[in-house]
Amino acid sequence: MEQMAQLEKKVVAEMERIFPRLVDMARTIYEHPELGYEERKAAGLLGAFLKERGFQVAAGLGSLPTAFRAFQGGPERPSVGFLAEYDALPGLGHACGHNLIAVASAGAGAALAAALPNGAGRVFVLGTPAEEMHGGKIRMIQEKAFEGVEAALMFHPSVRNAAVKRTLAMTELKVSFHGKSSHAAAAPELGINALDAMVLTFSAINALRQQIPEDARIHGIITCGGDAPNIIPAFTEARIAVRSLEHRAMEALIERVRACAAGAAQATGCSFDMETVGPAYEGLLPNYTLAGLFEKHVEALGLVMEDHDETGYIGSSDIGNLSRLMPVIHPELTIGAREALPHTTGFCDAVQSEEAQRVMGIAAKALALTGLNYLIDPDIRTKVRAEFEEAGQKLGGANRS
Repeated sequence: MEQMAQLEKKVVAEMERIFPRLVDMARTIYEHPELGYEERKAAGLLGAFLKERGFQVAAGLGSLPTAFRAFQGGPERPSVGFLAEYDALPGLGHACGHNLIAVASAGAGAALAAALPNGAGRVFVLGTPAEEMHGGKIRMIQEKAFEGVEAALMFHPSVRNAAVKRTLAMTELKVSFHGKSSHAAAAPELGINALDAMVLTFSAINALRQQIPEDARIHGIITCGGDAPNIIPAFTEARIAVRSLEHRAMEALIERVRACAAGAAQATGCSFDMETVGPAYEGLLPNYTLAGLFEKHVEALGLVMEDHDETGYIGSSDIGNLSRLMPVIHPELTIGAREALPHTTGFCDAVQSEEAQRVMGIAAKALALTGLNYLIDPDIRTKVRAEFEEAGQKLGGANRS
């Protein structure tokens, strides 16, 4: 216990020493927002910071030029990884606070590595691009970028303090209808209206919503509705997202959406196609042991984790897929703007506030201290792994990636 207390003091002292640099990096990434798979400046900035602190940095991983993998220390086991997200949102910039996530994880890794005794384990920092729209972590999993990492930690800026927030499994669908064009006034009887089929599909989905579980979501947009009002549309297309807490429930819901489209096609005489777009996101599998350690450290640093509703106000994230491969945490901390939700201009403004910087520093300390506990205490590692394996068994196998 005394050794752990001394090491924790070293971690906190190192974090306070590098904090001004973290603030500068967060500001730079905020001022130069980059979309998914375009985050060259952010990835380069973080990689250079870690290299200065003795990390071995591999920039660009497989087909992911803006991903990176950095590590320091040994032996290879035990190990812990900190996840740095740094992609921005189209038209909004860093309205999800990924600049804060990136520097908190890089800072946590740097502080932990600096305080860790020789031979205590390995510290990773993983640059994980394109979380917002492309599921970058899923591609990183496919390309073995997480090999050697036993547990993965990150935090997310939010409007509440919560040690555990679930995420929804999600699949995006592309639905298209094919009809027959005709003059809408002179010869409408000769056309087959693909827009009618699309409107019927959305109406059927609206009716379906009453009959789905509370955790499920179906939402979408029509991306092509025709070319001109005086032409019967021969082609329409939509993007529809289907979400649920668990993957199997989501798959069952996709088939019900397919039935809505099939019925609309039959009613209008159209043909239809439905295909998935991009990777399927898994729901987050929480690790309560790691989350409890993070909560303990955050509260010791002055924040109260008041939100214990795991499924209130949740979306989807590619960390859900990673949580099926290893224990992870994805806690949320408020940056002060409790009325401005993420993905809004108000939240984007809050991200650059002094309160956001303060919270980012607390998160970085708590992440590093949680990683320290995991690496130093074998009993914690045993408990974390046992919980992970038990949760996976309840799901019928954790790894679907």
